[in-house]
Amino acid sequence: MKTDRVGTGSQCLDDLLGGGLERRAITQIYGEPASGKSTLCLMAAVACLRAGNSVVYIDTEGFSVERFAQIAGGENAGTLADRLYLFEPLDFAQQGGTMIADSEGLLKNGHAPVGGLLVMDSATALYRTELDLGREAIRKLSHHMIKLLGLAKKYDIPPVLITNQIYMDVERERVAGGLGGTALEHLSKAIIRLEKKDSVRRAMLRKHRSRPEGLSFDFVITEDGIRTV
Repeated sequence: MKTDRVGTGSQCLDDLLGGGLERRAITQIYGEPASGKSTLCLMAAVACLRAGNSVVYIDTEGFSVERFAQIAGGENAGTLADRLYLFEPLDFAQQGGTMIADSEGLLKNGHAPVGGLLVMDSATALYRTELDLGREAIRKLSHHMIKLLGLAKKYDIPPVLITNQIYMDVERERVAGGLGGTALEHLSKAIIRLEKKDSVRRAMLRKHRSRPEGLSFDFVITEDGIRTV
């Protein structure tokens, strides 16, 4: 029986999101480098693969086979990887064109069955190279996200999980939010901010349609994923 949520591989993260990743919607995780964004994506992917479903994974920063194997559990990694469809775009245009189009081809042909997941880690890494284009860069990024959301709704299959990088308010010397501004924030139905202090990370809910902002849990990154503290 299909539910409206897909598990992330972390009970605490599922609880924070009110039961897991919402179908036909974008969930965004943003934070500074090494805050745990990719680890949470890989955990969600592995949980989905273990459930017998497929994962479309668009990685713009370099997919770590070693980290995937750690989280998947070594000898099981090869079997799980059979249903992992990995795309690694080289530039922003390829991210929005070929890779997203190829992802739709997989969904259309039934390679990503009910319960699947579509991941983009990171949605904005290649976007940084377009920042000199100003509003045009934001328009392109928004168009990419709208296309991903359209896939989720059209095929009624996967939730979409994206990661995002932070931008700084230089004058106030603090994190102002995720890249992409209000456009990307509006398209994301749930947003989680990751913070880090020494070895401890905090996952804080910044936006959700049915849960209060500010809910959080603390965790440390481990070899096989995360451990709450």
